[in-house]
Amino acid sequence: MNESNHPAWYAVWTASRHEKVVNLELSKKKLETFLPLMKVLSQWKDRRKFIEKPLFPGYLFVHATMEHRLAILKTAGVVQIVGIKNVPEPIPDQQIENIQILLRSDLKYDPHPSLTVGQHVRVRTGALQGCEGILMRKKNLSTLVLSIELLQQAVAVEVDALNVEPLH
Repeated sequence: MNESNHPAWYAVWTASRHEKVVNLELSKKKLETFLPLMKVLSQWKDRRKFIEKPLFPGYLFVHATMEHRLAILKTAGVVQIVGIKNVPEPIPDQQIENIQILLRSDLKYDPHPSLTVGQHVRVRTGALQGCEGILMRKKNLSTLVLSIELLQQAVAVEVDALNVEPLH
């Protein structure tokens, strides 16, 4: 985790379907959390209803420093803090901000497999102005893929290709 006293974003891997419980418990410990949710139409035998499901199943994010590591790991439902070789790896603030901006918008989005190919772009105008991602094609439409690279998870949203500029 972040060695300094400056908090950073970390991905927390949770037990299956425990994202909301872990989010609540970490919040009770006065830790800043971010659990991106998406509304999906769920079908039962007798009815249909919109429910909120985690955008990245099995994960949520916590803004913390090294001194919070034990409190996070002792939280019921937490499997581990995601990292490399058991060393928690911070997620760049811009990647978390990109997802937060998307969720505040009214744009339609879908979970998308993480990609390593494609052009990196920044949105110049519109609801996603400032977001950086990978420009892809999906059904003849331009799609911006916003990634949380450490989790190898991403979200895809339709954009007008004229509103993006390449990153160098």
